Amino acid sequence: MKNSLKKWTNWELWPFGLRYLNITPMWALYCFKARSPWFFSASNPTLTFGGFEGESKKEMYEQLPPNSYPKTIYIQPATPFEKVLADIAVAGFKYPFIVKPDVGMAGILFRKIDFEHQLNYYHKKVPVEYLVQELVDLPMEFSVFYYRHPTLKKGVITGLLQKEPMHVIGDEKTTLLGLIQNHTNAKHRQEELVAWHKEKLDIVLPTGEKYYLSHAANLNRGASFHNLHQEIDDKLRDVFDKLNLYSKSFFYGRYDLKASSLEDLKKGRFLLLEYNGSGAEPNHVYHSGYSLSAAHKEILKHWKALYEISVFNHKQGIQYTPFGEGRRLLQASKKHFALLQKLDNEV
Repeated sequence: MKNSLKKWTNWELWPFGLRYLNITPMWALYCFKARSPWFFSASNPTLTFGGFEGESKKEMYEQLPPNSYPKTIYIQPATPFEKVLADIAVAGFKYPFIVKPDVGMAGILFRKIDFEHQLNYYHKKVPVEYLVQELVDLPMEFSVFYYRHPTLKKGVITGLLQKEPMHVIGDEKTTLLGLIQNHTNAKHRQEELVAWHKEKLDIVLPTGEKYYLSHAANLNRGASFHNLHQEIDDKLRDVFDKLNLYSKSFFYGRYDLKASSLEDLKKGRFLLLEYNGSGAEPNHVYHSGYSLSAAHKEILKHWKALYEISVFNHKQGIQYTPFGEGRRLLQASKKHFALLQKLDNEV
């Protein structure tokens, strides 16, 4: 009863559709004015569907500056495992590293691989193309929401977050299983986390030692967000103007990245993890004290920018995704993510 009451009194815990219900008519109005339900597809012309859903990480990485993202190779599911191991060795990977679907979202099937048998199991179970990526050993993860009108050389940073993946902290007494059971969020995902960490459930962590239960800093993976809006300044804008202009056709979205410190971030010293296009949520409205009405106001500001960028690009000759193709993309994406979600509970 207590958990149920907490869920319904905290709008951040509501289902996605309910959180957005009151402002959905504005989205419909933008579709009507643009004469396309897929108006957003023109926002980032070189990303599939404008980066709304179903785009691959490969196409995104190919448009980022060289050496700005972690070392990455792509694995087809039908590849013999011996060749997978050979490809990883040739690329110079050492354990641990990260694996995740090339077309993925919300940290689904994002895994840290410590041993060969874990990779073998993942390769056997995951029937879609996935990537092997260097584990970025930098202590701080950030999200930067940035958009730029195509007529301008300077953009706007609307959100700056530090993200912390879900973790427990040792006390020299409690086993990892006990820490999971006592954790505010982790205890509600005990079955999943026990499966992920089954080889370490009996360990007792030293006092103060941090142990990550997930390496994906997503809300649905129990991550915590810290709003750093007051740190947005000209230095940060200059860094992301330069980065964004390199890609030429990225006009609206969110950069997820890692750095050693906020100071390094402002000096352009970081590694990009992902760029999320028109489907990116302004996630700085979460864990930041926003009321639902204030969150709606912030989201609507972003939707307006998305609409204006998309309509401008359309007037320059960039076509909206045709109705039938957009419908097919959404249906294929829905089917794809349903499969990944099912596997995520098994792998």
